[in-house]
Amino acid sequence: MSNDWQNTVEFARAVRRELHLNPELSWHEHETAARIRQILDELHIRWRSCAGTGTVALINEAGTSPAIALRADIDALPIKENSGVAWSSENEGCMHACGHDGHTAALLGTAKWLKQHENSLQRQIVLLFQPAEEGGHGAREMIAAGALEGVSEIYGWHNWPALPYGTMACPDALVMCGNGTFSVEISGRGGHASQPEACDDVVLAGAAVVQALQQIVSRRLAPQSQAVISITQFNAGSAPTVMADKAVIQGSIRVPDEVTRERINQLITDTARHTAAAYNTECLVVHTPRYQATINHPDQAATARLIWQELFGSESMNHGQSLPVMASEDFSYYLRKIPGAFALIGSNDGRNTPHPCHSPHYDFNDRLLEDVCRWFCRLTGMRTPP
Repeated sequence: MSNDWQNTVEFARAVRRELHLNPELSWHEHETAARIRQILDELHIRWRSCAGTGTVALINEAGTSPAIALRADIDALPIKENSGVAWSSENEGCMHACGHDGHTAALLGTAKWLKQHENSLQRQIVLLFQPAEEGGHGAREMIAAGALEGVSEIYGWHNWPALPYGTMACPDALVMCGNGTFSVEISGRGGHASQPEACDDVVLAGAAVVQALQQIVSRRLAPQSQAVISITQFNAGSAPTVMADKAVIQGSIRVPDEVTRERINQLITDTARHTAAAYNTECLVVHTPRYQATINHPDQAATARLIWQELFGSESMNHGQSLPVMASEDFSYYLRKIPGAFALIGSNDGRNTPHPCHSPHYDFNDRLLEDVCRWFCRLTGMRTPP
C-alpha cells in the first residue's frame, strides 16, 4: 500500500507541473478542463461538465447520501511568469501565480486514491473542479448549474506563503474578507498647460481625491474595523503640454461584512464628490461588488482542524497569522449555500524565497500535495498509509 501511496503523490506532482506549463485565464480553461476530464476517464471516475469549463466528478455513487464535496479552482492569472522554474508557463502573459495548479493536482491525487479504495468508502464523494475563481464568480455559476445537488457539506483550501509550512488557519467564522472595486471619474475643462487659470485641473483634483480616500479607514472607521481601501490606478492626460479634461482613479476594497461594505462605499462616494467639488470639477463614482466574506461553519471548521492536527500534530495549528486574511475567495458562495469550511495552509518551508501569491516569481510548493491529499482523504473517512 505504501508504494501505491507514493505513486499517488508522484502522480499529483507530475500533474501539478504539467498544469503549470499551460495556464489559462478565467472562463478560458478549455485545455485545463480537457486534461482534468481525461485523467478522470483514465481513473474510471464518472464526471459531468458544469458551468462550461467546470467539472463535477463522482466517487462511490452507491454510498450513503447526502454527499461530501471537495473543491479545487483551476484558473490562472494574466501575469508574465518570472519564477525561473523548469516548468514555467508556456503561455505568454499568463501564469499559475496563485497555486490553483497545486489545488487541482491535490484534488486529482485524492481522486486517484479514493477511487483505488472505493470499496472502503461509506459516503458519496463529489469533486468540484471549478473555473474562474479569480474574479469570475465561478463558484456562483457552478452552484447555479447544480454542482451542490445532493451535497451536505463542502471543504476547500488555499496554499498560503505567509504561513510557516504545514500550519493550518481554519477559524470557526470569518477566514477571508469580501471585496469590491470602485472607479472615480473626475471631469473638468481641459486646455493649454500655460493657462491653468482657464482650466479645471483634474490631475490636482484627482491627487486630492486619492489622499482623501486613503484616510477613510484610518479616520472614518473605528480602529477595530477589518477593512482596506487601496488605490491601484490613476490615469489622466495625453501630452506634457495638455491639461487633461478627465482623470480616472480605480481601487479595491476589502470588508468583513456587507454592513461595512455599504458604509465604505458611501464614504468613498461622498469623499470623492466633495473633494472633487472643492477643485471645481465633477465626479462620477461607480462601485462593483465582487465576493462576499468567506465565513466558515463551526462544526466543519472544527472537523477540518481536528483531522489536520491528528495527521500532523498540535504544532501544525496556526498560532501567529492574524485573521481574517484581507484577500478574498469565491468559496464564499458555497459556504452561503451549505455548511463547510475553508482552510489556509502554510507553504513557506524556508527553502525558497516565500514569494506571495500573485507574484511573477511565485511557484506552488509541491510538498503540500501529499499533506493535502491525506487531509482530503481523511475528511471523506478514508485512511492513508503512515
